[in-house]
Amino acid sequence: MEKTELVVTYLLTHKLLLSACIVVVAVLIRRVAIARIRGEASFLSEEQRKWISRTKNGAFTLIMLILFLLWESEISKFALSLTAIAVALVVASKEIILCMTGSLQRASSRSFRIGDWIEVGPVYGEVIEHNLMATVVQEIALQQGQYHYTGKTTTLPNSMFFTVAVKNLNFMKRYVYHGFTVTVKETVNLYPMVPVMLAKINLHIADFIDVAQRYNHMIERHAGVDLPGADPHLYITTTPTGEQQVHFKLFCPTVLAAELEAKIREDFMTLYCDQYLPGSPKSLPEAEEELPVI
Repeated sequence: MEKTELVVTYLLTHKLLLSACIVVVAVLIRRVAIARIRGEASFLSEEQRKWISRTKNGAFTLIMLILFLLWESEISKFALSLTAIAVALVVASKEIILCMTGSLQRASSRSFRIGDWIEVGPVYGEVIEHNLMATVVQEIALQQGQYHYTGKTTTLPNSMFFTVAVKNLNFMKRYVYHGFTVTVKETVNLYPMVPVMLAKINLHIADFIDVAQRYNHMIERHAGVDLPGADPHLYITTTPTGEQQVHFKLFCPTVLAAELEAKIREDFMTLYCDQYLPGSPKSLPEAEEELPVI
């Protein structure tokens, strides 16, 4: 008992050593907790990422609170001497203050949470971690009309949230309004192809159209807006140079968007070549038969 009291007295006397011990113990506990949460899984689930983020933020907050209580008297004495340099400190730590207040702004507005897809300026990605200073996102290639991960991780300082709009794209994780365009150079009447293409598109989406309609209605109720609906849309426009553009838009599962686009493009080109191009693949064998044999 006496040895314990001596150790405690010694540590309270040497606060720097006690602070180092507190930090080491807290970091070890945090690492053990994160390892238990992670387990042996190769890929982290959304729930695991949430608990890992909570563990890191909780450990950091606990360390700062304990150190503040430990050094309270020294901090109070030191604070009295900061009056002359307070302005300089504020200017020097402006970015740090902005990052911390940006974190408070994110938490109070509930603009996003771990697992959400967000757009911040030119960055698109899934939030995998956030803390007082920064938000980490796993980048997604949305700019190219794709919905796969690029393998890049982007760290955004929280101060960006005051200058750049944050868009929550979370509903796009399951279903997305996917649009693409096919440009036709020849001047032909494409409108007879519209009902045929819509029929082909309906065949492609028949497996999930019921679920898509229910999900679309759920988003409408949640957002309080009138969305275009889950039915496919097709319309034709012209460019300033006179070329025709066929625009497709469909509400489909995000993971199937690229595959459906490829199938619809193939259907359109096959139908277009059969109707308007005399040199379409079906007529090539006949042309080969007419060639003279040398």
